[in-house]
Amino acid sequence: MNNTELAFEPIHVLSRRLRDRTLTASALLDVYLERIRHYDDKLHAFVDVHEKKARAAAERADGALADGRTLGPLHGVPIAYKDLLHIEGAVTRGGSIGADQHPRVTATAIERLSAAGMIAIGKTHMVEAAFGSWGTNTKAGAPWNPWDLGTHRVPGGSSSGSGVAVAAGLAPAALGSDTGGSVRIPASLCGIVGLKTTVGRVSNHGVLMLSDTLDTLGPMTRDVEDAALIFDAMHGPDALDARTQAHPRIDVLSGLKAGVKGLRLAIFPAEELGNVDPAVMRAFEDALEVFRTLGASIATVTPPANYNALAEATGKIIAAEGYEKLQDRIDNNQPPMDEDVRTRLASGKNISAVEYIRTLAERRRVMSELDAKLSGFDALLTPTTPSPAIPLSEVEQRVAPMSRLTRAVNLLDLCALALPCGFTDESLPLSLQVIGRGYDEARVLRIGWAYENATEWHKRRPGLR
Repeated sequence: MNNTELAFEPIHVLSRRLRDRTLTASALLDVYLERIRHYDDKLHAFVDVHEKKARAAAERADGALADGRTLGPLHGVPIAYKDLLHIEGAVTRGGSIGADQHPRVTATAIERLSAAGMIAIGKTHMVEAAFGSWGTNTKAGAPWNPWDLGTHRVPGGSSSGSGVAVAAGLAPAALGSDTGGSVRIPASLCGIVGLKTTVGRVSNHGVLMLSDTLDTLGPMTRDVEDAALIFDAMHGPDALDARTQAHPRIDVLSGLKAGVKGLRLAIFPAEELGNVDPAVMRAFEDALEVFRTLGASIATVTPPANYNALAEATGKIIAAEGYEKLQDRIDNNQPPMDEDVRTRLASGKNISAVEYIRTLAERRRVMSELDAKLSGFDALLTPTTPSPAIPLSEVEQRVAPMSRLTRAVNLLDLCALALPCGFTDESLPLSLQVIGRGYDEARVLRIGWAYENATEWHKRRPGLR
């Protein structure tokens, strides 16, 4: 197997090679470091590469594995982190230029993955303040979607660098954060898997927050099994994050490959999804046929509210809570912010307390109504994004169409999985979204694994030169 093939192997395959000693952690790390050196000047996925510390960690992993001391299936595997997760001794920028933070803590999610043996390879670029679905950053630059090396297409945001790093084989996995789609949108546009977890399922301790109501962390990987492995290692109660205390660990892995025969899946009428690219709808309809072939039944239900209205309500919560956190920087513009992001956040200044409270009350009402509509269903299926990646030159910052089908999941405190379900004629990825009730990550992963195992879309990779 050559290094290019090795770079695109899923973690669960790499793990077997590491454990049977046909591959060392140091050699595997070298594969990714060399690809970063070769491709990242163009792709711009990484803001920092922690080569020295990663090499030391890989050597320790090799020593332990050689002695038969394994920490589990993630031991010796590199991972990249979105640059809003703190690592003690490393800079956290949050997509900003000139607003560096030097934390004295490490995010709980990183500590747990490190305890499982994962090796931090570096920090990835992101939309400033994690507020933007295109993946642009006028100060730090936008990562380049690796599926089109001739035209700079959007990678999706705000976890833009994480999506590009995994899609381009610069890392086998990355962590992102999701407030309105920021894990799932780059997963969709970059042709990888992204898991949006439920609030309180994964600790947010040691994370630069945008919205206390909506922010979640989730894995971005090459396939569903890898997402399940990482989620399994990092979820569960954390004394440093009170919202996790009510949510004990769950068994993610034992039922992952149980299939979907007998499951009931819901869809919305096509007109309720709004303007969706024809290629996206064709791929979505093909995915529904796969589920029917696998023995699942599919029925149409009406949504409890207009999708655009739900997306707008999500935006109000993000803007109001984001403005509260970043008021001084937004008002004074020091250090200067990405003006597109600053404009979005500044809108939070004009949201009154009454409007904010009413939005939260409407959120609770719609949550209850949706739960009733989905009674008896195991999941809801939609496309992840309404279109494939567009050229950066065509971005209109005043609108956010890429998050129109993802924001409601955050607003209504659900979980969701994005995974590849096709490609356009121009070889751009298309994505399926599997939406589950809150804290039902095990079920959405199971459904995603069944679809993925019946198709080949996740095995395609961009033609990097």
